[in-house]
Amino acid sequence: MAIPQRTALTLPDPRGVTPTIEMAKWAEGEGYDDLWFADSSGVDALTTAAAVALNTSRCRIGTAIIPVFSRTPAVLASTAHVLHQLSGGRFILGLGSSSQTMMENWHGQTFEKPLTRVKETVQLVRSMLEGEKSDFAGQTVTSRGYRQLPLEAGAQPIYMAALREKMLEAAAEFSDGVILNLFPRDALPKMMEHIRIGAERAGKKLEDVEVVCRHQVVVTDDVEDARNRIRAGFAPYYATPVYNAFLAWSGYEEVAATIREGWAAKDREKTTSALNDQLVDDIAIIGDIGACQDRIREYGEGGITTHIISCVSPKDTQATYGAFTGNAFKF
Repeated sequence: MAIPQRTALTLPDPRGVTPTIEMAKWAEGEGYDDLWFADSSGVDALTTAAAVALNTSRCRIGTAIIPVFSRTPAVLASTAHVLHQLSGGRFILGLGSSSQTMMENWHGQTFEKPLTRVKETVQLVRSMLEGEKSDFAGQTVTSRGYRQLPLEAGAQPIYMAALREKMLEAAAEFSDGVILNLFPRDALPKMMEHIRIGAERAGKKLEDVEVVCRHQVVVTDDVEDARNRIRAGFAPYYATPVYNAFLAWSGYEEVAATIREGWAAKDREKTTSALNDQLVDDIAIIGDIGACQDRIREYGEGGITTHIISCVSPKDTQATYGAFTGNAFKF
C-alpha cells in the first residue's frame, strides 16, 4: 500500500514553549496531519513534544531530528516509550547525526563515524523499546544490562535522517522511514534511487517507505528578501563538512568549494553569495501561494510523502503556514 501524502507544521516556535503549544493546537485545528520538531537551541524537542502530545489529540508528532550524539540510546528509548504512551501512539522518533558544528561546538562531543553511530543507535533503541535486556557492543555505542517495560514490536516507529548514498540506503533498510533536508531540486531522483536500493535490501518496495522532508517555504511577493533570508540562514549549514559534502555530491562542487573558502576566510559575503538566485530557488520554495503549493505537489510526485512546512521569514509566516492548512491545500 502506498504511503499517503501528509502535510506537517514545523516546531518549536522560536518564541518558546507556550507559543509552541498554541501553534500545535492551531495546526491541528486547521487540518495539518503532523507536527515535527527540530532539535534547536533553547526549546528542547523531546520534552516539548510531551507537552504538545497532552494538548493535541489527532496529529502525529515527530522529531526531525534528534542527534544521536547528544543522548544515550537508553535515554532515547525511555523517552520514546513515555512519548508513545502520552501521545496514544502518535509519536515518531526521528534520529540523525546532525553536524560537526552543533555536536562538537554546542555539545562538546566527538563527531565520528556518523553513519555507524546512527545505524547502531537505531538498532539498540529498537531492541530496548521491545523490552530486551541490552547486550550490545557496537563500534560506536555499547550497553549491557539495561531493560525497560516493553512495547509491542514495531509499535514505536524510528526514522533516520539521511543526505548521501550510504545513509540514504541505511535509512531505508534499517529504519521505518527516511528524513530528508535541504536538498537541491535536481538531487531528489538520485536520492530516491538510493532509498529504493536500501528498501529492497530489507524486502520492501520504495512505495512502502515514508519519506519525510522539512521544506523551507516562503509564500511572499517579496522574492528577493526571501532569497536573502535563505542565504543568510542556510549558507552556514552548507559550510559544515556534512552539508558541504552533500552539496558537492548533489552536483554543486564549485559552489561547495566557494562556501568552504568563504567560511574559512570569515568572508560572509563570499559564503552567502555562493548560493545564487537559481540555487536558492532550487533549495527553497519561494513565491506566491499557487507556485509554492505546486512545488510541494511536485515533490509529492517525486517520492516525498510527508511535507514539513518551515518558514524562515517572520513577516511571511502566517501566509506560509496558512497556505498549507487542510482547507487551503490538497494534493
